[in-house]
Amino acid sequence: MGQRTRTTFLNTVSGFKNAVLIGTADPEGHTNLAIFNSIVHIGADPALLGFILRPTTVPRHTYDNILASRHYTFNFITTAMAERAHRTSAKFPREVSEFDACQLHAHWEDSFQAPFVEESPVRIGLQYEEEHAIRANGTLLIIGRVVELHLPQEHVGPDGFVDLESLDIVCTNGLDAYFSPRLVNRFPYARP
Repeated sequence: MGQRTRTTFLNTVSGFKNAVLIGTADPEGHTNLAIFNSIVHIGADPALLGFILRPTTVPRHTYDNILASRHYTFNFITTAMAERAHRTSAKFPREVSEFDACQLHAHWEDSFQAPFVEESPVRIGLQYEEEHAIRANGTLLIIGRVVELHLPQEHVGPDGFVDLESLDIVCTNGLDAYFSPRLVNRFPYARP
């Protein structure tokens, strides 16, 4: 395979992934917004989420801002936001805010030091905990502790299940394909 074909193949063969916009700000308050599809649940107690950051051989504004402020946000993407969210993957200069360039709106909570995305129905505020270098390809696993979570309560079931389908949340496959997932079924906790 040619390099582009191989990249597309390997980015899509692993299947559907959650996509979020990561919101950050530098110490001067300049905002940054970037799409990531490598979000992973690390644990529930304490509540930890991670994401994979590509090699830092080129400027990574999201990473720089996380290290400087120790805070960042995960903002889930709806079908109505998908095209604007996708545009945040462009390599904007540091002085250009993707919020402005991609017509998304920063939402600040008084209690938090990083911007949320106003249009997002699920917004998670994280505090940087640790990172792990993946030597095989130079990427980093960034782990954050959930310190704030904002979502409409009516989409949370009595057992804690968050109905992302009813919130119109998208997932991705590869770097440019967006899907609207649907629930097939829920099954009880499996026991032998």
